[in-house]
Amino acid sequence: MPDGIYSLVDEGWIPVRWRPEAGARELPDRVGLRDLLLRAGDIAGLDVPDAPAHAALLRVLYALTARVTGLDLAGPDWADRRVELLVEGRLPAGKGRPGGGGPPGVEGYLARWRERFFVFDPVGGRPWMQDARLREQCDRQNTAGVNKLIISRPSGNNHAWFRHGSDARPDLPAVPEAVLNLLVWHYWGPSGRCSAREVGGVKSASASAGPLRTALSYHPEGASLFETLLAGLVPPRSSDRQERDLCPWEWEELPDPAGVPLLPQGPCSRLTACSEHAVLLVPDESGQLVADAYVTWAFQGERRPRDDDFLIWQTSQQGNRYPRPADARRGLWRDLDALLLLEPSGTAQPVRPVVFRTAQEVTERLRVRALGFDQEGQAKDFQFVDASTPVVFDLVEERAPRTAPAVGRLRSMGEMFGWRLERAVRRAWAAYVDDAKADGDAWVGDAAGRYWPQAEKEFWSRFAGLDRSGESPDVGLNTGEARKAFLRLAEEAYEAVTATVTRTQRGAKAVSDARIELYGGNRKKK
Repeated sequence: MPDGIYSLVDEGWIPVRWRPEAGARELPDRVGLRDLLLRAGDIAGLDVPDAPAHAALLRVLYALTARVTGLDLAGPDWADRRVELLVEGRLPAGKGRPGGGGPPGVEGYLARWRERFFVFDPVGGRPWMQDARLREQCDRQNTAGVNKLIISRPSGNNHAWFRHGSDARPDLPAVPEAVLNLLVWHYWGPSGRCSAREVGGVKSASASAGPLRTALSYHPEGASLFETLLAGLVPPRSSDRQERDLCPWEWEELPDPAGVPLLPQGPCSRLTACSEHAVLLVPDESGQLVADAYVTWAFQGERRPRDDDFLIWQTSQQGNRYPRPADARRGLWRDLDALLLLEPSGTAQPVRPVVFRTAQEVTERLRVRALGFDQEGQAKDFQFVDASTPVVFDLVEERAPRTAPAVGRLRSMGEMFGWRLERAVRRAWAAYVDDAKADGDAWVGDAAGRYWPQAEKEFWSRFAGLDRSGESPDVGLNTGEARKAFLRLAEEAYEAVTATVTRTQRGAKAVSDARIELYGGNRKKK
């Protein structure tokens, strides 16, 4: 197959789950962009296994949805136009109105940019979300390789934990896998050393971190992909410059990597054009596999300010704004009040993701999907984070001002006894080994593994029992009973973790003395 034929519009590369209503006939496991947009109402959701790729692909799809529907344009009727689309039950399929008025529709938009959705386009073309100039600006004998491109593979001198591989003879990834990992690099790529790139006589091998590096991304999720995409749209801001709000495949020319990084000018560029990395895929002879890859920096100089509508933003003690980081050990329920409340509590002053200000206008039967990558700012990656809540948007503060704060109180109680448990086992361990500086991490990890999963079950059980009707004065939350329940879980975890040392006199005393931390510790004398 000659290069340039693999079109992301037509080839099936996006894994999806179909709704039961889609029909009994055999349906493909993967679809291209055209089928995905045209049949979004029949698709339950994306079936991308890697959470960071899922979050990245959703951003691309939000931008495409805004383009084909005309919801990339601001206006006082923006919310009404979205509701009209919701009533129609599908994205507009047409080719736009004669003379260019109105939204272009799926077919119209994809036809206009068809040449920009090829994965490989080596003859002076514009492969999708790639920079063809890397062939000339990077060392062809020292490319990153496909093992570096596929984020879950070991490469270089890293240990191989789950699969064996060789950089000299790598397993070549199919195009769909390579494209999804290309997106991961654009959004979650590391800072630090990368392949050297020479521009204007200046050679550098240092990249800035991707815009979502270390962050946890929160997405409203409906009963179908159609609802999910509409709920994920954010109204353009008054400061946006619509004529300059371009996706990378819409740029007339690729930006100068030695110049000042492009700042986003509207919703579509905020969603798709903030990458700090440049990538180029090299096909094998068949055009169905990727034989090699260039991965390097996109811009030099100061990193662009981070701004994303799908993150919880917090404020540090120094007054710096930063996104809530992904933590594979943290349950999604612990972030729920920060997603539902207008002004959630907490010393970090969390701010609700912008998308949730209007998502409930699509439907109140929305869940929250959290997608992220537990990783450090530079090179180390630890674990994908993928979690989902039950339907929660009937409890957002705008709709249920009496009910939503109860979620915050419930979360606070669960967390309070979790932290007390941690303090208790640390104190018990330090007393047992007679070393005030002992950290007790082994006991802390064991206790956390016992407490938090049970606390999450308790949280969702009581969450389901909250009164949505407004008839109950306390919204159905018995604070005293909830407190006892979380305390009981903390006590059970504490007893299980410390049981091994209570057979000795010193161990029994250490455990007994430290137990008071579960109840708030010793009160200070006035």
